[in-house]
Amino acid sequence: MLYSRVVSRVFTRSILNRCQIGCLVFCSQDQQQVLPNSNGFQSSREAADKVSSSRAMYLSSSLALHGFPRRYHHETSSVVEEQTDPFSIVADELSVLANRLRSMVVAEVPKLASAAEYFFKMGVEGKRFRPTILLLMATALNISVPGSAHHGVIDSLAAELRTRQQCIAEITEMIHVASLLHDDVLDDADARRGIGSLNFVMGNKIAVLAGDFLLSRACVALASLKNTEVVSLLATVVEHLVTGETMQMSTTSEQRCSMEYYLQKTYYKTASLISNSCKAVALLAGQTAEVSVLAYNYGKNLGLAFQLIDDVLDFTGTSASLGKGSLTDIRHGIVTAPILFAIEEFPQLRAVVERGFENPTDVDLALEYLGKSRGIARTRELAMEYANRAAATIESLPVTDDEDARKSRRALIDLTHRVITRTK
Repeated sequence: MLYSRVVSRVFTRSILNRCQIGCLVFCSQDQQQVLPNSNGFQSSREAADKVSSSRAMYLSSSLALHGFPRRYHHETSSVVEEQTDPFSIVADELSVLANRLRSMVVAEVPKLASAAEYFFKMGVEGKRFRPTILLLMATALNISVPGSAHHGVIDSLAAELRTRQQCIAEITEMIHVASLLHDDVLDDADARRGIGSLNFVMGNKIAVLAGDFLLSRACVALASLKNTEVVSLLATVVEHLVTGETMQMSTTSEQRCSMEYYLQKTYYKTASLISNSCKAVALLAGQTAEVSVLAYNYGKNLGLAFQLIDDVLDFTGTSASLGKGSLTDIRHGIVTAPILFAIEEFPQLRAVVERGFENPTDVDLALEYLGKSRGIARTRELAMEYANRAAATIESLPVTDDEDARKSRRALIDLTHRVITRTK
């Protein structure tokens, strides 16, 4: 409480002028609305290769379109003074978290223990994207307490706060991995992170139980924080994960072709975890409601950008680069942003989508339409817009002279660029 009150005084409500993000001007190009003839369809791989051929062009132009960090600060701010590798800043902490996570998922039953630690073993931990965001956000929001208090007390309070914020990162990662285990069962996936998926290796029942076990461990860690608002936030995340997955499984034909429905589902399945975890970190630091909302909005917009690029990579990436199968969504009948944008150019595609892609010929047809459209390009542009919004929220945080906080803010903005330009 003492620390929270002091921090609240330090972070005044004086907020920087919001960055003005101009509307993205979508590149216009003439499209010949020519339908493929009945016997001239390419194979799904050839069509996918055609879609993929545009990737290099859009990656090379993404710096200009996205306005790599310096754009957000142009004349008014010195927050972005140098490029900073976000992952290297928190590398030591990530190692500590990884070891702690491995110890947290130990179970009495050997088979359950082996399953629970499956994606926490060294070498298959994944990008650790979410913990990196949360540790950087924690530093970005923590300001040194004025020297009126005894330095020993300050250090003790700061260390305790950091431990609690690290706990949020651990909880978030356990919830995330649990959702992956459950998703792989629902999708009948056979690969994840470059290795066999847990359901493929140990069976569906063990995979489901391992996911449940991770969620239970996350709940225990969450309860230890003794903060009802934070508990409510992360409990809501679990609800959102279930809601999003159910939305994906039970769509009407109208919903399958709705961008609004797609974005809502994407928020539930991906962005809710990042956004609410960022807000939890802010709340633990005793931040004002306004700053907590900024942290939430950063996570929400970055999460949406991340998933939009994921949807692009499902068409343009390779199984080797993704660590799982490409064209996975469309082969499971899941309609994502590139196809939705393609429908706007080729309304005939809607009938194909409504059939559900159970026929491989329909997959080929959809890829043919996608290759003729700007679906991939427009999805990247929408992702860039969300990434720009995420960067703007960091620019809107209260001014600080704390160099560690400034460095972390630069890194958070750098992450918005990395999300857009990633290839796996």
